[in-house]
Amino acid sequence: MNRRYFIQSGAMFGVVTLLGRSMIVPVVAQNNGKSNAKEPPIKKVIKSNEEWKRTLTAEQYFVTRQAGTEAPYTSPLLNIHENGIFACVCCDLPLFDSKTKFESNTGWPSFWAPIAKRNVRERIDISLAETRTEVLCARCDAHLGHVFDDGPKPTGLRYCMNGLALKFLKA
Repeated sequence: MNRRYFIQSGAMFGVVTLLGRSMIVPVVAQNNGKSNAKEPPIKKVIKSNEEWKRTLTAEQYFVTRQAGTEAPYTSPLLNIHENGIFACVCCDLPLFDSKTKFESNTGWPSFWAPIAKRNVRERIDISLAETRTEVLCARCDAHLGHVFDDGPKPTGLRYCMNGLALKFLKA
């Protein structure tokens, strides 16, 4: 085997491996929860960018529709400790129960689990130097934040959410 063939074959293998991983990992991440056949599928909310711009503030649009991030320690939801539900600001889907909220000292509202795994969708995010897991609303695909594996028990997860992507509904 000559050196040129070896290098070309190695490069091709790397490209195929990366492409395969980029197509498979999001599907696996999205389907890593157990499926319950008794639950009806979540009906999607689909709107044009113009419709979203009419219903959201400029900041909410930036975070939820353009995958932006609010500045740390700026969310009024950060200090909410009352009983209630945190829902998607775009489509009202219940996402997190206040009972799962915890102080992560990161500057963003953090939860150790969603209300139901089916209410959030996860996908791999390679937009920064590190690979992260992005969290989206399962109904309207709003960018909510990211999930990390450095949270408290019982899940060990930290759903680090943008407060601008959520609204609090008091119990």
